[in-house]
Amino acid sequence: MREEDVPSPIDLKNLKDAQEWEKAAMQRPFRLDFFQAFCTQLSASNNPSLNVLELGSGPGFLAEYLLSRLPTLNISLLDNSPAMHSLAESRLVKYLDRVEFIEADFKQADWNKELDTFDAVITLQAAHELRHKRYAAEFHQQVRPLLGENGVYLFCDHYCGTDAMQNDQLYMSIEEQRQSLAAAGFFYQEILNKGGRCLYNAF
Repeated sequence: MREEDVPSPIDLKNLKDAQEWEKAAMQRPFRLDFFQAFCTQLSASNNPSLNVLELGSGPGFLAEYLLSRLPTLNISLLDNSPAMHSLAESRLVKYLDRVEFIEADFKQADWNKELDTFDAVITLQAAHELRHKRYAAEFHQQVRPLLGENGVYLFCDHYCGTDAMQNDQLYMSIEEQRQSLAAAGFFYQEILNKGGRCLYNAF
């Protein structure tokens, strides 16, 4: 029998809910450690002009961190919430000449069809918004055609396990995260595992 998707406790398309999420997000432990790890991985590409797509970009916290430290970076922010894009636009006002906003829902089968290729596709704590772990491998497969030559996929999400998340339908275990990347044809390297989250560089 097919398992049901896990319902979300909040509606991130609702401005009030999005604002509440925004207030709480940066209080989570180790968040800046992951921001720095993303920045380090992107810097290592030695690309004179980085064209990056962030999936599930939310209110723009990671984008702000990267734009402030990587002056040649241009970033496309994909989110299905106009409320989140509104918050991000306010946060990134100094960088708007290097930012594109894309409203799309990566739960839809064709969310990637109109997109160009990128030097990197990045996502931080957004994949579980697919609302069930069974969608992960297909999600990774949809990322592959968005990567240009030598492009990298920086994937990070919570995992299920001891001292981590406990919902084993919404969150993958570490082994399931690795299996889902491999099933989509990626090789991967674990970059940072901290606070119940793991960041991979996949290629």
